Amino acid sequence: MTDEIELTPTSYIVLGLLSMFGEATPYDLKGMGSASIGQFWTLPHSQIYAEPARLARAGYLSETQEQGGRRRKRYSLAGRGRQAFDDWLGVLTPEPYLLRDVALLKLFFGANVHELAEVQLETHRQKLAEYTALGEMDPGTGPRGPWLALDLGLKHERATVGFWEQHARAGKQKLPARARRSSRARD
Repeated sequence: MTDEIELTPTSYIVLGLLSMFGEATPYDLKGMGSASIGQFWTLPHSQIYAEPARLARAGYLSETQEQGGRRRKRYSLAGRGRQAFDDWLGVLTPEPYLLRDVALLKLFFGANVHELAEVQLETHRQKLAEYTALGEMDPGTGPRGPWLALDLGLKHERATVGFWEQHARAGKQKLPARARRSSRARD
């Protein structure tokens, strides 16, 4: 008998990762998630560790345990899990994405836009460089979903860098001439 449970975003993350990578331990899932969807989705480690056992009890995953060594539990998709994941993929999602950005929150509440822009430019330029390097590794074959998500991430980072560059320039233009000269010397 299987438990009836409500599937959550974490449930679908586990099902999705296992659909892409096959069998995995919760530790493996944490690493896979951090390296992939962790770029755009918050992954509470405690939930990633607990979710496979919950899904296995409900019949969505198959569970095996190593006989020797650390006796780790390994999980893979069961038929019910594959069906639930496929059904979830087929449901259109009209909701906009959720943007949770501390810098944007500070900007909203009146932080100094010039100072914030300087720090944010460095952060987003780094992320843009990271995404660009990943994009150059696209083999052009295999599942397109991860590469399409990366493409959207690249576009988002380019727009974000453009926004912060605009406000960094505007802040420098408003400085008195003497402050602009000393600011240029630091650049």
